[in-house]
Amino acid sequence: MKKLLIFIVIQLAFIRLGAQEPEYDHIIFDNSLMTGRYYYSKADYKPPSYIQNTDNKLLVSEKEFFTAKNSLLFNYISASGGNWSASVLFRDWRGKDFIKEGKSLDFWLLIKSETKKEELPLIAIGTVDKKEPKASSFINIGKYIGTAEQEKWIPVSIPLTEFKNISYTHTKEIKEVLFKQGSQDGKEHTIYIDQIELAPINKPENITFVPAIKAKAYERHVDLSWEKTGLENAKYIKIYRSSNGKNFRVVGMQYPSAIRYADYNNQPNKTFQYRITCVNYDYSETQPSNTVEVTTRDMTDEELLTMVQEAAFRYFWDGAEPESGLGLENIPGRRNMIATGASGFGMMGMIAGVERGFITRQEAVERFKRIVAFLDIADTFHGGYAHFIDGITGKVEPFFGNRDNGADMVETSFLFQGLLTARQYFDKDNTDEKFIRDTITRLWENIDWQWYKKTEDSKYLYWHWSPDQGWVINHKLIGWNETMITYLLAIASPTHGVSPEMYYSGWASQGQEACDYRADWGQTTDGAKYYNGNTYYGVKLDVGVNTGGPIFFAHFSFFGFDPRGLKDKYTSKDYFDNLRNIALISYRYSVENPNKRLGFGSGCWGLTASESPWGYAAAEAVAHHEYGTMSPAGAIASIPYLPEESMDALKNYYRNFGIFLWGEYGFRDAFNLDINWCSNIYMGLSQGSIATMIENYRTGLIWKLFMKDPDIQKMRNKVFIK
Repeated sequence: MKKLLIFIVIQLAFIRLGAQEPEYDHIIFDNSLMTGRYYYSKADYKPPSYIQNTDNKLLVSEKEFFTAKNSLLFNYISASGGNWSASVLFRDWRGKDFIKEGKSLDFWLLIKSETKKEELPLIAIGTVDKKEPKASSFINIGKYIGTAEQEKWIPVSIPLTEFKNISYTHTKEIKEVLFKQGSQDGKEHTIYIDQIELAPINKPENITFVPAIKAKAYERHVDLSWEKTGLENAKYIKIYRSSNGKNFRVVGMQYPSAIRYADYNNQPNKTFQYRITCVNYDYSETQPSNTVEVTTRDMTDEELLTMVQEAAFRYFWDGAEPESGLGLENIPGRRNMIATGASGFGMMGMIAGVERGFITRQEAVERFKRIVAFLDIADTFHGGYAHFIDGITGKVEPFFGNRDNGADMVETSFLFQGLLTARQYFDKDNTDEKFIRDTITRLWENIDWQWYKKTEDSKYLYWHWSPDQGWVINHKLIGWNETMITYLLAIASPTHGVSPEMYYSGWASQGQEACDYRADWGQTTDGAKYYNGNTYYGVKLDVGVNTGGPIFFAHFSFFGFDPRGLKDKYTSKDYFDNLRNIALISYRYSVENPNKRLGFGSGCWGLTASESPWGYAAAEAVAHHEYGTMSPAGAIASIPYLPEESMDALKNYYRNFGIFLWGEYGFRDAFNLDINWCSNIYMGLSQGSIATMIENYRTGLIWKLFMKDPDIQKMRNKVFIK
């Protein structure tokens, strides 16, 4: 045992020397997940000039593209006395903050009309300084092309030094490319623009290597996979599909950091052939890979569940930070930064993956050995872990600002939901599994939950603590929300536990401070005393603020902690019934759809927290607290509570929205049909929710394992009514 621990710690000690977070190419536009209007654009005109748009957005074209699957259409008239303008915005998302320095603005241009160089648009670049956009002087695109040749993709490269009257300290501050009328010829012009980017100062050398591919067909998509070794210098992986084995056409592009691509073809019972090439930074291609052939097929509900569960599992298995083995906050995003809470959810998903045959038990053992050894040397604060940790060094990563540089006890609780589940699962009498169990026990018993009361006589636990700023965030944990598990684990601790009375004095407090807290975030007095008692959409709710809050409140504390039969003095039956009612209220809200959101209904429900067009945000079944954004995880992770309704949503998301919503790790995080937007990221919290709760619905495995833990059993008997 000691030799095993020493060996792994030595390995991780070398890792802790550190590594630079990988940088992203500065791409303004390569492809849109959605057809129709492009959300990250603007377009306007003053007659008699004109530019084609919908709701002041440029249109996406799938008829013409340089890199699959689409480009941006510029259909315009530049007339005397009028003007038109348009812009394309940098698509930002969380964790996309390490960007390569650029030297030129590059894009590809296709001219379809009889257009002279001087009749092309003017172009500028823009930055955002303290929320205020600033733009450079405009210059003519035509100056940077040879001839205005029609029906041919023309490369355009404009040195950034050509754009005058703008300043920035790093080119990552360039967030917009602007276009406007450049002539007064009065003619209609049609051009397409694709692959808008800032070319990096240092381009990698071209590669000639292409990996072999494998393929697996499902009902309406095919998963392609390959090894990414040797692809470090590639810009893209280009996906080719054929239905006759002869005529291959491009159907997609993938980033080389991924090892798979999901081609959603929407055609069951159809045979396809696939191959790939690697695309270099000069857009030259390697020779094609091997060709594989597969046939899609109709799938039963059980097969669809397995498909969705496995895709979510792959987020944590294939997509993990490789040194620590732990889960990332989101993909794409920071590639070295692990998220502790999402990692806990992922551990439960990986255990389910063993039982589903996605991986072997020994593969899971090797991963968990690495995980617990990493956690054993990572930064802790009175035993608590940070929300984010550098997977290379084990050091806290203050991603949410300098006050977020210490313990996050809610994320720590999510992490230990997974670890305590693993402690029960890896029960074999051998060196490896004993190492996993013993390390988890040491980490668990090291958490000083009493410290997180802040004071000896405190009625509450606190969310954060900073090693240099103390209790600066000063956030008391007050339910109803996702933090019940923090009180339960604090009470369950065998070494530094808190009194069971804190469940009622803190989590379910009736004090004025707690009532004000609930009323403030809920913008209502419904549920301000923790218990509710009101009826919403024909459903009586015992516990919860408003209509129960974002539906993840019914998930995050209950991946391991089984709500069946759990009753306190505020529940009339048990917490499973209360959680089911929260889900049912959310379902009925979307069916009734008071805000008339596009897509909402019996197959699209479960308002929750997710990525949104305006950043990470929470939504709930209240008309003034939802903005049309829906996350598939809301309904799918509710499947233990509402199996039929959740399955209807899963099938709708896959069969009707899959063309934009389904990808290599399953469902993307969220979408909003009102504004034609879909997130391009997968969130660890969402994928962990899906993988774990599907298994709890199918077998109850994770619930059984977590509840088997002796410390959890003792806590349950202390807190809940028998």
